[in-house]
Amino acid sequence: MSAAADPAIRRLRIEGMTCATCATRVEKVLRRVPGVDGASVNLANEVATIAAPPEVELPALVAAVERAGFGAALAEDSEDALRARHARDAERDRHERRLLWLAGTLTAPLVAPMLAMPFGEHWMLPGWVQLLLATPVQVFVGWRFLRGAVAALRARSANMDVLVSLGTWSAYLLSLALWWQGQPHLYFEGSASVITLVLLGKHLETRAKRSTAAAIEALMALRPTRARVRRGEREVELPAEAVAVGEIVIVLPGEQIPVDGRVAVGESAVDAALVTGESMPQPVAVGDNVPAGAVNGDGRLELETVAVGDEATVGRILRMVEAAQGSRAPIQALVDRVAAVFVPVVMLAALATLVGWWLAGVGFETALVHAVSVLVIACPCALGLATPAALMVGTGVAARHGILVRDAEALEHAAALDIVVFDKTGTLTEGKPSLAAILLPPDDDTLDEAGALGLAAALQRGSEHPLGRALVAAAQARGVATPAASGWRAAVGRGIEAQVEGRALRVGSPRWLEEQGARLGALAPALQRAEAGGATVVLLAEARPDAPVLAAFALADAPRPESAEGIATLKGLGIGTVLLSGDHVAAAEAVGRVLGVDRVLAGVRPDEKAAEIERLRVEGARVAMVGDGVNDAPALAAADVGFAMATGTDAAMGAAGVTLMRPDPRAVADAIDIARATRAKIRAGLFWAFAYNVVGIPLAAAGLLTPMLAGAAMAASSVSVVGNALLLRRWRRPRAQEEHPHG
Repeated sequence: MSAAADPAIRRLRIEGMTCATCATRVEKVLRRVPGVDGASVNLANEVATIAAPPEVELPALVAAVERAGFGAALAEDSEDALRARHARDAERDRHERRLLWLAGTLTAPLVAPMLAMPFGEHWMLPGWVQLLLATPVQVFVGWRFLRGAVAALRARSANMDVLVSLGTWSAYLLSLALWWQGQPHLYFEGSASVITLVLLGKHLETRAKRSTAAAIEALMALRPTRARVRRGEREVELPAEAVAVGEIVIVLPGEQIPVDGRVAVGESAVDAALVTGESMPQPVAVGDNVPAGAVNGDGRLELETVAVGDEATVGRILRMVEAAQGSRAPIQALVDRVAAVFVPVVMLAALATLVGWWLAGVGFETALVHAVSVLVIACPCALGLATPAALMVGTGVAARHGILVRDAEALEHAAALDIVVFDKTGTLTEGKPSLAAILLPPDDDTLDEAGALGLAAALQRGSEHPLGRALVAAAQARGVATPAASGWRAAVGRGIEAQVEGRALRVGSPRWLEEQGARLGALAPALQRAEAGGATVVLLAEARPDAPVLAAFALADAPRPESAEGIATLKGLGIGTVLLSGDHVAAAEAVGRVLGVDRVLAGVRPDEKAAEIERLRVEGARVAMVGDGVNDAPALAAADVGFAMATGTDAAMGAAGVTLMRPDPRAVADAIDIARATRAKIRAGLFWAFAYNVVGIPLAAAGLLTPMLAGAAMAASSVSVVGNALLLRRWRRPRAQEEHPHG
């Protein structure tokens, strides 16, 4: 899907990776393919994301991965591909369980004497029995590690397979030599138990990693496969992807909506909780938009198809979630540098341990056992999994709550925010202003209310600005005739000038008209009262210097019911709030007082919004911008993180790092809290991964760990890191005015 959406992006599913070193190796070979602009490999979901023009063919990418010793195939996410992948995964799991059962059955008698020693039992299996038990584990079960090690070494790399193979074969061959010499003390249990425990750890890790991908699969399950379409006089059932834009789709009560559509006939309530995170079903009527994947309530709906498949809401959500999960967090750069040198450093540490103990006079076999413990306990897997596992779970949790994160960098920046700046109209308010009053100059009776409204509506006809639409809607509701207009010239976000009935007129903000020379005259006191009451005022005047204002229109835009709670929740998270509006000071401050915003910046032109954001950043604050309109796009791009309402314009969403699928300011606080929780899990995972190796390797080198214990510790490290990331799925929405520990 992603590849279809953007021909410059390819996604390959990689097989055979065992640790962070493998992921780094795959990235390097993909970047060396001529024409490739960049490549990123996610160890947690085993997917490589490659940026390359269409002329870079898929076989060249696959061949490069295969030369490095790994398998590769196009990462498809259609329903059929998903089912096929599940079938392959299930078969692989069965094979892994059979191998694990075989290894465990053969290893148990080898370790039984060691487990019995603390209870005063001292006995040992004959050497030939140990050999018979250990050999199938080493050769048959452990073949996968040897194969991976050989492939890595051929590619002039070293990974976890090299460490496991070198350690277990050293212990096995040493035991074989000692048995041949008739020595009673052998180390077959060490080699067999390490392979068994590592295999157990990889099996548990794989199951846990699949849990991190649950969000993607849950979103895929939202895509309906069938649609009921009206064709002529008949209703026919088709595959959902076969529906064309503009066709009428019939949705019966209780059915899942198969396409993004606009209600053409009918009324109902639509439950879009799984798509937008909106907790309650929302009423819909003719003209309302509904997303694919939502569930229809108790009314029959006929929808005009707006988007299908990859271009529908669920498809766009999937693209963004996949992109975020495949992206690389800035903190991952440190892990990559460590992973690049980790295995060679561990091999040198093992060699130093062998030489050191041998020179200390403990004997070659004891020195070798200590060196094997060093090889076995070192695990680059935990390091490689800490960041991508937490990112996958965090972005999945966000998606389930209607929050789409564009990439890992946006998530990391969101976790460190100090200030959130909100646009007013359509973000903190409903964005549907209505005409509250028409104000006429007391000393001029040339226009009545209907005439003034008709002229203003004529200028605003076709306008996408909420205030302009409100004037047109008011004229239609009152049955006011709107004369024809021509020669429109727009000052974006400020007003419009046009010819109406031979008169050059302007309609727009008071600031703009005053800049053009319009005079308020006797209207000034009435305007001040309207603005003090929180109304937004639009003026109508002749388009000439020093022209008197003909009429003023007071429009009211009610705050969203959730806005005050969203502002209060941000305060509870320790984040400052700013209201940034092009509206006049009195109206913006009235809304700010009602909602409890810390600071109001009013009268800011669209081209000045980005400068205001930059000024806050220069002061040292890490700033987010929340908006929904075209005029918000520069400010969204200028902020450390931009939050765009999905109900807004494509320009706003394109400039933002986070898209909110529901027009709810509380979702901003949700996104920041999820980002903080994800950052905390990344840091915790990396801390324990580093701490495990910093503590474990010296203990093994000091002879305080047997190979069996080292193998158990290595297996536990990866599982614990992924398990720590999975705890993110318990995230719950923060409450207003509540302090949170994340960060």
